[in-house]
Amino acid sequence: MGDAMTHLLHRAVPRFLGRLLGGLLVLLAAASLTFASLHLTPGDPVTAILGGASANPTPEAIAAARHEYGLDRPIMVQYALYIARIARGDLGQSFSQHMPVIAVLRAQAPPTLALMASSLAVAWLLALLSVVPTARRGVAAAIASTLETIGAGLPQFWLGILLLWGLAFEWRLLPPAGNHGLPALVLPTLSLAIPLAGFIAQVMRESFDLALDQPFILTARARGLGDGAVRLRHALRHALLPCVSLSTWAVGALVGNAVAIEIIFSRQGLGRELFLSVATHDMPLVSGIVLFIALTYILAGVAADTLYVLIDPRLKGTRP
Repeated sequence: MGDAMTHLLHRAVPRFLGRLLGGLLVLLAAASLTFASLHLTPGDPVTAILGGASANPTPEAIAAARHEYGLDRPIMVQYALYIARIARGDLGQSFSQHMPVIAVLRAQAPPTLALMASSLAVAWLLALLSVVPTARRGVAAAIASTLETIGAGLPQFWLGILLLWGLAFEWRLLPPAGNHGLPALVLPTLSLAIPLAGFIAQVMRESFDLALDQPFILTARARGLGDGAVRLRHALRHALLPCVSLSTWAVGALVGNAVAIEIIFSRQGLGRELFLSVATHDMPLVSGIVLFIALTYILAGVAADTLYVLIDPRLKGTRP
């Protein structure tokens, strides 16, 4: 028992340390790229600090603000102080909102996370409903595959505008904007979920077709299992694995696409806040949101590894 536990620890600890180091490097890269991008972007953060372009600050006030926030120091000194502050867990004070960045994240992250979770869940549901009943079934498979291709090619912002016009303004079935209640979540969720479902379904369909050709499927049919049981209990499990990896990418893509969707539907959230903070050159807030997105992506990767093992225990200990 002791030898088995020791062997398990010898395998688990390096994997954990590797994931931890990889996650820290991703966060460092995200922070560095954000810092560089904001300094290369036209605009002056002092404008946001002093109340926006309409405030018309005096040259003395601008100079005082630059000195207070260290913006008059050499760029490498600013970068070092910026990384050191993040390493301490201090995300700083938002220039435009004059409040701690962590407080902004605490207020704006839940709506975006709810939108991401609902979009991913609906995308998976649509993909399963499209692939499982129709794979290898002639005309039904051709029709479903065509719809998946069309769905994957739809721009989220265009689909959002179309859904807003049809279901909210013309038929008045759902609220056009806001964050209150589940009905307000339906249109933004569909806008993000339908194109994502097309991508997931295309990958799932290819994997499902390959799984149906495997020897274990013939064995299952020889044991007397019906077609539905074979698809759900055997083929589907193997078809899910590539889609789990795709879902990790989808987490990052959903955040990026949420920028336009949250603006179209006037929703609170990190996407809308990121757009506004970039427009006002609010470097601490932009950095905080980007780091939060990077952390979410890292956690999604860990969740994907866990799901791999749950779906197919044979992979336990084989994934890097």
